Amino acid sequence: MSSTSKRNVLRLSALALAFGLMAPPGTWAADVKSVAVTAIVEHPALDATRDGIKEGLKEAGFEEGKNLKWQYQSAQGNPGTAAQIARKFIGDNPDVIVGIATPSAQALVAATKTVPVVFATVTDPVGAQLIKVWGPSGTNVAGVSDRLALDKQVDLIRRIVPNAKRVGMVYNPGEANSTVVVRELKQILPQFGMTLVEASAPRSVDVSSAARSLVGKVDVIYTNTDNAVVSAYESLTKVGNDSKVPLIASDTDSVKRGAIAALGINYFEMGKQTGRMVARILKGEKPGGIAPETSDKLELYVNPGAAEKQGVTLSDEVLKSAKEIIK
Repeated sequence: MSSTSKRNVLRLSALALAFGLMAPPGTWAADVKSVAVTAIVEHPALDATRDGIKEGLKEAGFEEGKNLKWQYQSAQGNPGTAAQIARKFIGDNPDVIVGIATPSAQALVAATKTVPVVFATVTDPVGAQLIKVWGPSGTNVAGVSDRLALDKQVDLIRRIVPNAKRVGMVYNPGEANSTVVVRELKQILPQFGMTLVEASAPRSVDVSSAARSLVGKVDVIYTNTDNAVVSAYESLTKVGNDSKVPLIASDTDSVKRGAIAALGINYFEMGKQTGRMVARILKGEKPGGIAPETSDKLELYVNPGAAEKQGVTLSDEVLKSAKEIIK
């Protein structure tokens, strides 16, 4: 190589270095953060959580295509697939992995003690053994819970069906978030002169038969955010409409799908809350030092059309207090 060629190469190298030094933050590969997100299944509440996480990250300065690598996979309701996704994501070594819903979060926590894990829409993270106590975990785990105060849920049932004595609940006994609700309802309902009647639905395809088994035995059916049930809510709605059994939910999206009412969390906003927590970790905070969070922003959704089909007349008080009335 001639001396002139060498000088040209040196000039080009200097220019490249200068450009790199002047480049805005985020253009270096090292500045790109990676977040992997997995959900046990796709349904409106969990989808809203996922979309909210991305929006929360964007508001915190992390945007896909700029300084954020984002990947998402659903386990399609299969715990075995959730475990496979967990292993795959951990092998990718992202900066943070988010597990949406209890089974996916459990799969992640079981698979890694080093990669930061943030759980979302998990009702009872202690009962699910994601964290040992309600407080900073001291481990690689942090997150946001969708736990609801069940006394407010019972109050809603009484507002919609004032004479209800027997409350039915369709749920998957394999979901930790559902079993804790069943356990607590058994303790709370007798205080109001009410009892709980359970119907097991281990899979989404079991929801319809489980609901039918309650017909004639209950005055109302209540559902929490059980993923098997929410995934097949239309089959529950058909039973409620055909048998004139009122349906009350804790997932507001279920009101659009046939429940009479729900006092629940805005899952998109909860997703944004989770996204902000993920951003804190991306900026250097340790997950073990972050206390778990909940949302106290409850919204009442009502569906007068569903109420009519299920033999209920909504009071003016209920209609006036609703955040949204589904037409």
